[in-house]
Parts: sequence; C-alpha cells; structure tokens
Amino acid sequence: MCIIFFKFDPRPASKNAYRLILAANRDELYNRPSKAADFWGSNNDILSGLDLEFGKEGGSWLGISKRGKLAAITNYLEGRPNPDAHGRGSLVSNYLMDRDVDSYSYLKKVSTESHLFNGFNLITAEFKAKQDVVCYYGNRGSPEPIRLKPAGIYGLSNSLLDTPWRKMQQGKRQFTSVVNNQALSCDGLVQELLNVLNNEELNAPDLDQERHGEGYTKSMLRALSAVCVRTPHYGTRTNTVILIDAAGNVTFTERTMLNCDTSKWNTSSFQFKLQA
Repeated sequence: MCIIFFKFDPRPASKNAYRLILAANRDELYNRPSKAADFWGSNNDILSGLDLEFGKEGGSWLGISKRGKLAAITNYLEGRPNPDAHGRGSLVSNYLMDRDVDSYSYLKKVSTESHLFNGFNLITAEFKAKQDVVCYYGNRGSPEPIRLKPAGIYGLSNSLLDTPWRKMQQGKRQFTSVVNNQALSCDGLVQELLNVLNNEELNAPDLDQERHGEGYTKSMLRALSAVCVRTPHYGTRTNTVILIDAAGNVTFTERTMLNCDTSKWNTSSFQFKLQA
C-alpha cells in the first residue's frame, strides 16, 4: 500500500511558488530488500529508490529524471492478487528510462498490457519549459488514461484517484492546509509535509476501504486506515517530498527506515535543476 498527495501548477503566481508539490509514503514489508533513493549508477539522469526483491529488481515506486519526467505508482487494494503477475515497479522505471515517449502515450501503451499486472494506479508526468503535463491511469478503473487539470490538489491511495476514503480525506485536508501556507520556507514546507505523512491516527471504521479489502483481517484493515501505516512487520518505511519551483529547481527529500527498525530513520536530500 502507499499514499500520494500532490498539487501541480504549470504557471505559479510568483517566482517563489511551486510547479509541483508532492508528498508520498511507501508502505511495504519492512524486510523487503530495496535501495534508498539515489541517482542511478549507470544513468545519473534518474533519481529514485529501487526494489531489490528477487524477480522484481530494478522496479521503483517513485522517481524523477533531470529531463523532467516523473512517475509514481500505488497498488490497488484487493484481497487475492495473482502471485504470477508482472512486477508493477517496472512501470515506473520503464517510463523514466524511455527518452522518447510522452506521459499520455506511455499510459495508453500500459493500458493495453494492464491485464498482466495486479491492480495499480500510475501517475506519469513531464515538467518542461513549454508545458507541464500530469496523467493518470488505473487498471481497475476507466480503460483510458486521463490528463489531470492544472492547479488541482489530488490524492491517490489504494483505490482509484481521489476515492474518498477517510484516510485520503484527512491527509488531503492537512496537505492542502500546508501547501496553502505562503509563509513557509522551502525547508519549512518539507518538514510540514513530512509531518502530514507521519500521521498515525487511525481512520477506522471506513466501510468503503473495507469493501476493497475482502480477504484482509479486520485488524490489518484498521492499521491500513492511517496515512502512516504501522504494524509489527509491515507499514510506512519511506517518506518522499518532491518540490519543483517556477525556475525548474528540484528538491527531493527522502526519509527512509533503517534496519527494519521503526525508531531509526535516515533523511537524504537532493537538489538539481531540470534540463531545458
């Protein structure tokens, strides 16, 4: 499971405003092997964390390139996934690596192969000098991808885009309050967004979420009702905040759990400018 909140505005009102503000949690088994966010060794154009699970190596849940391509994925909550399905993380990595395909065309291609994967929601975006585009496709929803309207605030958890689960509504309200605070510095904005992502308050019962989770125990569904999920062996293990300002400067901040220990975390930050 994961959760993502984002706002994009291709024409921010001032030079101090942001074209993109994104805050995301990765929820996973604590012991699933993965690599913390960094620029890829053989391709230092792309910045992301990487899955190291056997058979799923090289997939990612969220990444951005210096060329302005961004992708993020969440799983769709369903009780009986196919163990032989293709790894969903490849959908993020493949988009980031493809220099020629645009965000909408990529999702059109993915939609023709969507039956090969368990349920997912995929965001693809391009941030370029002339135009910013953000697109969405979920393989348990409409057969066609959609282009998202600018200046909107969106939330994506483990159902379709903006499905009003209680955790989504709570997190989106808090995210909106933070991004509308014009007085925050860049560092202050990052810290406030990390606070949103680390809210462990339960939003249960939630009948809409429970209907999706047939096959899950009631205790697990209760744990999944929080923005920040916490169970003994599974939960939120990565927080990511991405900011792109009006001039194309990117701030990428990742807070990652260390050694499967919920009390030990490391925070890394990367800054770069998008290529023209």
